[in-house]
Amino acid sequence: EVGFNAKEAHNVVEECVDGVSAGEDYNHNMEKSLTHLVKLGKAYKYIVTCAVVQKSTPGFPAASSGFWNTTYDGTCTIRWENQTMNCIVNVFAIAIVL
Repeated sequence: EVGFNAKEAHNVVEECVDGVSAGEDYNHNMEKSLTHLVKLGKAYKYIVTCAVVQKSTPGFPAASSGFWNTTYDGTCTIRWENQTMNCIVNVFAIAIVL
């Protein structure tokens, strides 16, 4: 399989965020996303960032940029929320080419 599968990564991270955050106001243990991405066994280095803001916050600006090989590398963003917080997770996948 050539290229980063953003849908697969999105599903993995969304499941992890749901599991970590379900029924809780806040839990900082978002490392499960990275662990599950690595378990996919793909030849990628992953960078996962997570921003958590209180729901009463009217919003926050965010941006990212990358210079990479668009055939192999990729990114996806997952937005999650509950009654008290908003969570934005960014996954950057950089192909390991030997």
